[in-house]
Amino acid sequence: MRSRVQAVLGIDAGTTSVKSVVISTTGDVLGAARSTVRIRRPQPHYAEQDMDEVWSAVGQTISEALAEAGDVELLGLSVTGQGDGAWLVDADGRPAGPAVLWLDGRAAERVARWEADGRGELVRCTTGSALFPGALPVLLEELQDSDPGLLTRAATQLNCKDWIRFQLTGVVGTEASEASRTYLDVATGRYSEELIEGLGHGGFRRLLPPLFPPDAVCGRVTEKAARETGLPVGLPVATGLVDTPAGGVGLGVVGPGEAYAILGTTAFVGAVQERVSAPVDVPVITLNLGQGTQVIECLAPMNGTPNLDWAREATGLAGLEWSQIEELVNAVPAGARGVLYLPYGGVSGERAPFVDTAASAAWLNITVRTSPGELLRAVYEGIALSLGECMDVLGIKADATVRLCGGGAQSPVVCQIVADVTGRRIVRSTFAELGARGVGALALVAVGAAPDLPAALAQFGDDAQIFEADPRLRALHDAQAQVFRDVRDAVRRHWPDLRAVQAAAHAADASPASEPTAALSADAPPVTTT
Repeated sequence: MRSRVQAVLGIDAGTTSVKSVVISTTGDVLGAARSTVRIRRPQPHYAEQDMDEVWSAVGQTISEALAEAGDVELLGLSVTGQGDGAWLVDADGRPAGPAVLWLDGRAAERVARWEADGRGELVRCTTGSALFPGALPVLLEELQDSDPGLLTRAATQLNCKDWIRFQLTGVVGTEASEASRTYLDVATGRYSEELIEGLGHGGFRRLLPPLFPPDAVCGRVTEKAARETGLPVGLPVATGLVDTPAGGVGLGVVGPGEAYAILGTTAFVGAVQERVSAPVDVPVITLNLGQGTQVIECLAPMNGTPNLDWAREATGLAGLEWSQIEELVNAVPAGARGVLYLPYGGVSGERAPFVDTAASAAWLNITVRTSPGELLRAVYEGIALSLGECMDVLGIKADATVRLCGGGAQSPVVCQIVADVTGRRIVRSTFAELGARGVGALALVAVGAAPDLPAALAQFGDDAQIFEADPRLRALHDAQAQVFRDVRDAVRRHWPDLRAVQAAAHAADASPASEPTAALSADAPPVTTT
């Protein structure tokens, strides 16, 4: 009789969709399912979700993934998901109210007050991350003022993945990566009583859940959860990680000195460090990994691939396939014949490796002879220059290997340009559902099917494609990077002025139409292109 295939289940609950993936112990996807979840906006700047609806979607995807996988021997499961926000639960284990999400903006004015009175700096120095409206400490204070009954009903705070794990096991808990953006001292991996008291939040201390190791069994599937999902009663459930480091684990980034980047709608660079190392004046997101002092430090530039989409439109080449666009890019030598592109095209400015809400994009050093191919090559290189600057700020060594994923990484042209411009070896992964893969590896460790994460990931296998930097281009791109940063810093002081001109132009455009004024005198010759 043939033995059943052994597998683990990885659950990834994102902001707008949840996924459940059954993965064999050798890394094959045996079953997968996805379901969407709604974001509710009952008032301006609000972003909420129904916690029961999220759990229902998870239960549905688990059932569907198990059905697709067939007769497998599940060893365990683990969970990742969106971070931050406030997911408050009452003493009966029911939602105390809707989940307030990480992108909720109701506390924006309170953030400004905290930055002015020094509390923002206290949060930054303790947690390693800047304050923002969706962070738990500022949200709890906001909710205390706006809906005190909610805080009275609440018995504990559980973020998205912790809520799902609670529904599976009945165990209240979290882990250090999730807690890092709450009241955790990321340097020690423990809640900071100094931060809690410094913010005047002693009354909220009761809401903070206990911390468990991410690769430990935190609980087991209850009879109720088994009925709702089809999971076996008593199945071990590992604690898991928040989405950012879980995706890194899925890529194979687990030890100090290892790094990864994501090039999607936004960009991202993260590096695992033995301890906190980034300067406090850099807008780094720092997450403790539940391994003593070990952290992941991250920078997240605002815009990634939208720069490419916009450039294709702006150059009048929207009708070309991307393969044709990249033929034009490859026809231009490295350095784009001196054309530079500042990839700060987000309407709200830039957030990494610097913060400037007035930042804007620009092509520089163009002439009437500049070709569309040169403009496009400059955009590809500009994105890579931004990623390279983030790598430098995070202390990622010049000869390091950086794993790359995201929609932009599907292009070998992008991968090679990132390798050449940054000087790093780029390893591209085509694995789908990296978060589920990452926590699936945690589940293997938790149940004893692998001794540690490197061994678990080795069992899963690798699909790496390597792009080596061309050493002949090193001097060119080093000089290019210096000019890129110098020119950017020089024009930066004018960004607010440009925004002011933009606002004035919009205001003028919105004013009542007036009679057009002739641009040429009546006897002026016609303008021709010959």
